[in-house]
Amino acid sequence: MGRGQTVGLRRDDSERRAVRGTRGGSKEREAARLTCLEICAGGGGQALGLEQAGFEPVALVDIDPCACATLRLNRPLWPVAEADVRKFSARPFRGVDLLAAGVPCPPFSVAGKRLGVNDDRDLFPEAVRLVRECRPRAVMLENVRGFLDPVFDSYRREVTRQIEKEGYRAEWRLLNACDFGVPQLRPRAVMVALRPEAWRFFSWPEPQGAPPGVGQTLLEEMASGGWEGARTWAEKCWNAIAPTIVGGSTRHGGPDLGPTRARRAWAQLGVDGSRIADSPPPPGFRGMPQLTVRMAALLQGFPPEWRFAGTKTQAYRQVGNAFPPPVARAVAAAIRRALESAEERARGSRGRCA
Repeated sequence: MGRGQTVGLRRDDSERRAVRGTRGGSKEREAARLTCLEICAGGGGQALGLEQAGFEPVALVDIDPCACATLRLNRPLWPVAEADVRKFSARPFRGVDLLAAGVPCPPFSVAGKRLGVNDDRDLFPEAVRLVRECRPRAVMLENVRGFLDPVFDSYRREVTRQIEKEGYRAEWRLLNACDFGVPQLRPRAVMVALRPEAWRFFSWPEPQGAPPGVGQTLLEEMASGGWEGARTWAEKCWNAIAPTIVGGSTRHGGPDLGPTRARRAWAQLGVDGSRIADSPPPPGFRGMPQLTVRMAALLQGFPPEWRFAGTKTQAYRQVGNAFPPPVARAVAAAIRRALESAEERARGSRGRCA
């Protein structure tokens, strides 16, 4: 597949939804929509969830050209900034409703060296800096489950302390994607921070029941190439929950489903994890099928119409590193409810004093 080619998901251009960008502090934003500034936006998983929860982006920042191309491809009117977060200023967006960040995971992943603060990819300090610069009403940070491990206790407490020093209440929580309609385990560490007046109204989203399984999610796509065995394959993993999809980093990882242990887990579901396929199985196919980028994206909770820019490796990396949209939507919706409740309480107080 050639460089720069769009990979993955089909869409009907008539279904394209574009959201108008505004400045963070503007009073002219659309009614009933809150604003958000997102860094490390990647292929749009978190941005989609925020959009679905009613947040409108004032800026989406990422250093990866392919990720930025994906965002522009699917939402042409989103304000995308291809930039190094370390050189990005949030001051123009002071007063934005939400600052969201899925900072790089490799410094804290069990699959890496776990260098934490000593890894030059650690962007938690930049997230804290941006909080100081734009003074958002709420903050949402996301990372791998490993960030909650004891080895990072002191660092996690320091990040929390720095944010609370700016006048917020903050809390970390482990959320499993499979509790929010995503057919894979994918445990994620999520922090939410709010001003005290809004924090009193915040509660973490409750699990939403069992998600559709791998077979149920992928049957239509697995059969789209004409493979006669798709139904039989799907029935064997109809209700199964997939292992965590691993996308690799910009330094390591290719178009496959991860190391040996992960591939064994996929093999139990009847999936060959040695590589990502260019297309679904053809007629007459025998053996274990491989996932395509599109299939991986469906298991990650992306909508069927979402497309990814770049080569297969670049596209799959965006999928594998994404914050699943349904999880981002659930957390963002809880944040929105807290902000709106605080606003309503404040209006009531002003009315009584009038």
